[in-house]
Amino acid sequence: MLLDVKKWIHERNVSFPIAYQFDLSDLELDATHPFVSPISVKGEVRVKDDFAQLDVEVSFAFSVPCDRCATQIDRQYTYHFSHVLVETISNEEDTGDGYYVVLENGCVDLDALLREDILLELPTKFLCKEDCKGLCPICGKNLNEGMCSCSVRQVDPRLEVLKQWIDPTE
Repeated sequence: MLLDVKKWIHERNVSFPIAYQFDLSDLELDATHPFVSPISVKGEVRVKDDFAQLDVEVSFAFSVPCDRCATQIDRQYTYHFSHVLVETISNEEDTGDGYYVVLENGCVDLDALLREDILLELPTKFLCKEDCKGLCPICGKNLNEGMCSCSVRQVDPRLEVLKQWIDPTE
């Protein structure tokens, strides 16, 4: 959605609501397409003295395999984002860490802006539960469902030669 604020940017105390949806179902993340519902956007733009304050809430359904055990995780996420929209930035030192969004011809592409916000806000590791035990490296059994019968005492093959220093009879 292209948000056009050029006709209001020089007004004072003007506000208008935003409510729409956009689709990220074609976005691939870790070889999956995790966005299983459209992104719902609700918020408001408040215009004040040559800038506009954008405050939005996004919500969406997300489905991805657990990074440890590959169990499918279905979650609903809701995030709040806030941006200051300006026509120009007069001093490069005042830009901060991307706090300001510079309008191009009085417009901003909300889909692109919110897509970046969402991707930066998502967790870097997706776990079915915080203490997920993962899969057995030998047989592949999901250790959250119980222990497997594989040998628990496994030595890294690269360190096998060091066993001679501990027990020279082997």
